Amino acid sequence: MLPIFDKIRNNYKYIGTLLLFLATFLIMAYLMPRERKFDYVYSKGSPWKEADLTAPFKFSIYKTNEVYQAEVDSALKNLKLYFNFDAYQLAEQLAKFKESFNEDWEKFASESMKITTDDYSNSDRYENIRKLQEEYEGFLFSTLEKIYLKGIVQVPEGEDINLEPSTDIVLVRGNIAEEIYYSDMFTPKSAYEFIQQKIQEDITGKRNRYLSRYKPFITEFEIERFILPNVYYNKDVTEKERDLIVKDISKAQGGIMQGELIISNGEIVTAEKYQILESLRSAYLSQKRSVNTIFVLVGKMIFVMFSLVLIYIFLYNFRREVLKDLVKTSFILFMLVLMVFVASTSVRLEKISFYVIPFTILPIILRTFFDERLALFVHVLATILVGFISPNVNEFIILNILAGIVAIFSLTNLYRRSRFFVSALLVVITYSLAYIAIFAIREGTFPKNELMQFANFGLNGVLILISFLLIYIFEKTFGFLSDTTLMELSDTNQPMLRKIAEIAPGTFQHSLQVANLSEEALYHIGGNPLLVRTGALYHDIGKMYDPIYFIENQTSGINPHDNLEFSESAKAIINHVSKGVELAKKNNLPQPIIDFIMTHHGTTTVQYFYKSYIKKYPEQEGDTKEFSYPGPKPFSKEMAVLMMADAVEAASRSLSEYSYENISDLVEKIINRQLKEGQFEDAPITFKDIATVKEVFKTRLKNIYHARISYPA
Repeated sequence: MLPIFDKIRNNYKYIGTLLLFLATFLIMAYLMPRERKFDYVYSKGSPWKEADLTAPFKFSIYKTNEVYQAEVDSALKNLKLYFNFDAYQLAEQLAKFKESFNEDWEKFASESMKITTDDYSNSDRYENIRKLQEEYEGFLFSTLEKIYLKGIVQVPEGEDINLEPSTDIVLVRGNIAEEIYYSDMFTPKSAYEFIQQKIQEDITGKRNRYLSRYKPFITEFEIERFILPNVYYNKDVTEKERDLIVKDISKAQGGIMQGELIISNGEIVTAEKYQILESLRSAYLSQKRSVNTIFVLVGKMIFVMFSLVLIYIFLYNFRREVLKDLVKTSFILFMLVLMVFVASTSVRLEKISFYVIPFTILPIILRTFFDERLALFVHVLATILVGFISPNVNEFIILNILAGIVAIFSLTNLYRRSRFFVSALLVVITYSLAYIAIFAIREGTFPKNELMQFANFGLNGVLILISFLLIYIFEKTFGFLSDTTLMELSDTNQPMLRKIAEIAPGTFQHSLQVANLSEEALYHIGGNPLLVRTGALYHDIGKMYDPIYFIENQTSGINPHDNLEFSESAKAIINHVSKGVELAKKNNLPQPIIDFIMTHHGTTTVQYFYKSYIKKYPEQEGDTKEFSYPGPKPFSKEMAVLMMADAVEAASRSLSEYSYENISDLVEKIINRQLKEGQFEDAPITFKDIATVKEVFKTRLKNIYHARISYPA
């Protein structure tokens, strides 16, 4: 049994990768819908490119949305609006009116006669005034009652109904419903105006000796207090009536029998044929025949498996360093599963438009943490997989592949946060233009009533901005590095960089030069210039512990190595790597930056002290263990370039004459020695890349150390 466990331990990464892909396959196979797809491609005005199509079953031909909506609008013109009559409001307001009128009249009459209210009923004029009071009370009461019996209506705000004077409505009084015109009722405003008109007519026509004294009371009495709506719009009943009218309008306009020829190969897809095909699509997708479910599921499982195999092959051939890293591989597969899960959930809920979901977040995030080629490859496969879930396969795939490509190409200079806004805007524009083009090809016209669809694209663009937050979350969760974080780390005002500039200024200047050389080289051979620059700024932070042991910091003429054995001096130099790693971990630097500290010397030897030791002890030649760095060797292109730049920049300071020939010989000698020692065998860098790096270094060093004009004293 022990050999088996040994094999598992030695191959745990391969086994882990296999289990990751297997788990991804099972999850995605479960998420894929079981329904069939109607995968014929056709558009108005184009010939039918498939074989002759006959009806697989009987189905109805549906009207176009425009025709159906026109019929609905025409039928709804006869829709009667329902209102309820409130008899309680009538009785309540009339009772309040009588009580208020009598109290206000007695008070006004007493004040006009300059007597108290108690003496008013004993006045000799009481009877005559009482008759006028009863007359006007009865007049206003009957007028108010007449208005309430006709009805005072007020439609609540926000109701989308059109009421004209000639509009027929149904007024429900108890259990009795009658059809009347809307103009047969009053509004609060028209009721008040009607009463005021009646009062003026009545006062003008009367001849009473007390009228002039009591006319102000009659005209100024606040009758509007008792004018309140007693007819209310019944939305529920009206909507039920509307639903019945709409329900009676058939969406179908004929049918096709099973076996009937629908369209022949080469036949032009006319508007009529197009509608028949669309009706067949709807009927086909609505079929729930379980007999085919197993075959649909097996077919989709095969496609999922094939897609995952392609991803594995791509990573194995072009991004093997990603495949070897379980965290990076699991992240890519996680993003793939996430997209399929979101799409599957959207279809099940049937409330979210597929074009609102920001699928381009996948290539944006993968481009941020990896590279354009990997992001594009995974995005294309993810789009095809999700296409099997989307309502419209071909349209979805075309739109999202184009949008994903634009998103990837727009994400240059990711350290600028504004790029995410630019990318989101370009994605929205791409969606919109591609949709207009597809609609024009398919329908033979431009979209006119598709405002909601473009609103969905706009909302999609807003949701794409979530990727900025997700990038931060994924950075912390998976230990990745984004360009934004690299920009923050490479700021020379960072506390650690400020400290090394203060404690070891020579080392800091050396790091700056190495950063410039490495960054320039990466621009020429491809890679992440910002990553190598950040790694270069931190690669020698271990020298802060004992800066005086390093020649670039020895400004006083004192060299502590003069009092040490060669092996002790070599140990002091070599220790700056382990101390740098310790310091980086203590300050929570990301692992990719720590990797630069660990690998920038690889497994090379400290040449000066080793050669001095051999010169003194020639019999010990070949024993380099005490004089060699522990490694590991560089395992990325950026690390390899940093190793070259570090060695070349340090050695260039020792040149006695800075001619191009001397610089060229130095660069060739140092990098060739690193090649001979196999320092780059674990890094994905080619001989062509190395040749380019050499030329970049030569040019840059020549510019740095170019001859200057001697100015007269």
